[in-house]
Amino acid sequence: MAGNPLISTIKCIAGTRRSFLLSEIVPYLDEPLPVDEMYRAIAPELPRLGLTATPRGRDVEITKLVPPQPYLLDDGGRTRTGAFLEKRELPPALATAIEQYITKKVGKPWDDPVTLDRLRKAITSQKDDYWKPLHKRSLRYTKGYSVLGYLAYHFPVYFLQTEHLLLRLAGDGFMKKSMTVLDAGTGPGVVPLAIADFISRLDGVKASVYSIEQSEEHIEAFLYLRDAFVPRGGPVSVKPPKKADIREPLPASLPERFDLIIFSNVLGEFAGRDGDARAAIVSRFAERLAPGGAVVIIEPADEENSTRMRTLAASLEPAGLFVHSPCPLFRGTACKAPRCWSFATAPAIRPTRLMETLARCDEPYRYINTDIKYSFAVLRRAGIRREGARGVPLTRFLLLSKLHLHEGKRVNTIIAKMSAELGDAKNHLFKVCDGTAKAPVYAVLPAFHRTEGNEALISAGYGSVLELRGVLVRYNRAHDSWNLFVNRNTEVREAGGHGE
Repeated sequence: MAGNPLISTIKCIAGTRRSFLLSEIVPYLDEPLPVDEMYRAIAPELPRLGLTATPRGRDVEITKLVPPQPYLLDDGGRTRTGAFLEKRELPPALATAIEQYITKKVGKPWDDPVTLDRLRKAITSQKDDYWKPLHKRSLRYTKGYSVLGYLAYHFPVYFLQTEHLLLRLAGDGFMKKSMTVLDAGTGPGVVPLAIADFISRLDGVKASVYSIEQSEEHIEAFLYLRDAFVPRGGPVSVKPPKKADIREPLPASLPERFDLIIFSNVLGEFAGRDGDARAAIVSRFAERLAPGGAVVIIEPADEENSTRMRTLAASLEPAGLFVHSPCPLFRGTACKAPRCWSFATAPAIRPTRLMETLARCDEPYRYINTDIKYSFAVLRRAGIRREGARGVPLTRFLLLSKLHLHEGKRVNTIIAKMSAELGDAKNHLFKVCDGTAKAPVYAVLPAFHRTEGNEALISAGYGSVLELRGVLVRYNRAHDSWNLFVNRNTEVREAGGHGE
């Protein structure tokens, strides 16, 4: 279509005028066409060209789309968001709405002994299923008590986890003053409800949030919670989910372009699908990205899901999608994510009243879910890369892919911190990366070697870019990985990254 003379003429005129009528381009065509025929021919291409169409009697006005203004997170928004996250709890109105929905669905009080026992069984069944081998999982939280168990056990952590990630996205410039968002496989609406709550603390931001979900039970729960929690006429319009399978073509009634497309804890559930099939799903959705938009993939932090997600993200480069964060890009290489187990953390949430009530039993630990650990990838189109080491002379620092040439030596290198604490009281341990490594690399700091000069290794946030000067290179044959040993003479300092 790009070589079509009609499209070429539209592009040429749009380059010089903000708006024009289709009838005005007829003189420029070698073969004049009626307006309605021209419109049918160009309509599918308008979003790609950054144009929109408006009927004007028997004519059609073509207008340039004005890109939404970026939102820069100000002190007020950051302070209000920080105060909310410090509470570490599900908003009370939402916690109450979940209790009320359970009562409505089962016809008994949410804290009735029979209701609680059935919720416990649903939660235990889901957890047992999750830890089965990948090919034997069902992971269907879509009917009856399985949905209610999800609301009781998973929803609170995923909600707060999404708010932490949204704060990171806002800090990295992914928020716009007016934005359109799509949540693919929304379940009971964790992501749309978290977006509405997050934006309620920002000034001058509004959003329309769309979603896709195939389970009627989830859609029912979503709409109940939305109506109880999201104020009508507020800055965020949370649309009813479109009933569809994300493996199928997108519903025709969705907008043509989205500023954010989110896959939260959904791609990993396709146990029977290989990486190419999941990549095809993401690529198809990414065709609907607005200029400057991003795809966000979120998965649990366990090793299997996390490493599969990293491999998936790396495999999307041929489709024109490049990892923007949290991975380091300062070396300008295409990382292949070799056995990459990397995840973010945040302070544990406070258990909800529902969780605490479920935990009043012989095995209370089974029903308390408060830890926030998740793997994520933010992907953008080619040519838009995150800088992580501005002004740093990279040639003076060893590539991690060259560690095998310096085993037993002390070197200077520059890395991104790609994990929270993985060590113990004796040794601090962090996964690190520079995008070139062919095997996992870890920075090790014995506790007795901790000093003010190397403290940044511990205090820096996930994704932060660090200079390590004077680290000892060692190979761990048992795990086919490399260790960078930091001691009291090693200097560690931030190099301009975008950590938390």
